[in-house]
Amino acid sequence: MPVSNLVVFRRRLAGQGLTPASAVPESTVKRAEETAISPARLVEDAELRAHPVGSAEPWPDSVAFLNGIQRMHLVAYAGAAPVYLAEIAGAVRERRESRLTTALEDRRQLVIGRPSALAEAGDAVDGIATLALPEDEPPHPVRDLAQASRALDRARGQLELDLGRRFRRGSDTWLLVDGSLAESPEWATDPRAVGISRGHGTLPFDGDNLNNYLRLPAGHRTSIFAPQTRRVAPVHAWGLRLWDWTGKDFFHGLVRVEVAPGNGVPALADVISSRLLAERVPLTAPDPRWDRLLYGMHSVEQYLRARAGALA
Repeated sequence: MPVSNLVVFRRRLAGQGLTPASAVPESTVKRAEETAISPARLVEDAELRAHPVGSAEPWPDSVAFLNGIQRMHLVAYAGAAPVYLAEIAGAVRERRESRLTTALEDRRQLVIGRPSALAEAGDAVDGIATLALPEDEPPHPVRDLAQASRALDRARGQLELDLGRRFRRGSDTWLLVDGSLAESPEWATDPRAVGISRGHGTLPFDGDNLNNYLRLPAGHRTSIFAPQTRRVAPVHAWGLRLWDWTGKDFFHGLVRVEVAPGNGVPALADVISSRLLAERVPLTAPDPRWDRLLYGMHSVEQYLRARAGALA
């Protein structure tokens, strides 16, 4: 059965001989991101340039937004091995005639730990899906947390892929995805999909091109480039500055936009970029990430959090 109260769940685990514990690791409420410079190949211009995209233009037809959330709580130790209770959720919300409705959603609870720790938990975890961590090295709470975070990222990513696949079976409307299209060959070849990445752990250039990328003016996009990717499928991309970064940090208002390679052409990049400018959240938004948020994506997050179970 799904867990609705952490205190009760910890008592169940204690009844199996585990040591109750409590923590919400900050790194597990959002996707982990590696830091690196992975040089991309320019497919527009000989050197990276800034291109004005014109005024903000709303999407003329319906548009859908796919996003997800995740959270993870430390609930016990089996010896030195931690056990976590996690939740993932995702949804597609579609906007037609200025009205957002939920087309699809899914949410799951997971217990994450080493196989030996999950075995010790016994029937305390009956009815809850489990994710087993590698057990080729001795338990190490810090290393196990990093592995649990990566496992949770993968589980959330798979849930979002499943939602996108289900949505696409019944609709060919534009689908804006929170994150990279390179996670899926279906997304990376979808002519009506757009990936929006707000994180910049991996940067696509160095030297002068990186300087130009980071100093991109508001309302401009960079030259189109092909990221060097170790993920599943190739995409084309460009940087887009949603808001002026003057007096702030380089990443203020900067997002990376990804499309199928066939859509990586200047005219369409300008059209998509101008439509994304129209999706910016208001300056008064209380969310500290407001400068890189799109209204529709934020709506999905708010919807999922409002419907999340209250674990206490």
